Amino acid sequence: MNHLEGKVALITGGNSGIGLATAKEFHAQGAKVAITGRDKKALEQVRAELGERILAIPSDVTRISDIEHAVTTAQTTFGKLDVLFANAGIARMEPIEQVTEESFDRIMDINLKGAFFTIQKALPFLNEGASIILNGSVNGHVDYPGVSVYSASKAAVHSLARTLSSELSDRKIRVNAITIGPINTPFF
Repeated sequence: MNHLEGKVALITGGNSGIGLATAKEFHAQGAKVAITGRDKKALEQVRAELGERILAIPSDVTRISDIEHAVTTAQTTFGKLDVLFANAGIARMEPIEQVTEESFDRIMDINLKGAFFTIQKALPFLNEGASIILNGSVNGHVDYPGVSVYSASKAAVHSLARTLSSELSDRKIRVNAITIGPINTPFF
């Protein structure tokens, strides 16, 4: 049975790793899936591999204009969204003494700001009862040396999920953060 038949999903960072695995599973379950990512070649490979019901949109979640383009393109092509997976993220393993302002900003811009504004820009295109999923991390809950900025960004993602689940409840939009640990992906 195709549990997602007729549903529309948008996945940021859908061209590799967890995002790609999710896109493949959603597609296999019958959904129309829009994926975003910065690697145009990887996006095209996924689109070619999965064929119908896949839309590959070059996009960088650190650019609000890219986010707006991605959500409007997904909605224009497939209709209103039923699932939004704010998955795009990065990690840098750096002890506090080595963290630069650029590194700090890059991690926060992708992991937190990107997720926040992806949700904000997608809200007008989400059906009542839609599902928003944020990619959190075990690092947002436990301490590991050398990943203070990454851990802080993921703790903020988990907090965002809790707050938005209450804020969006009047539209029956579910907001959840998944808590992952180390997974063998190109990212990690």
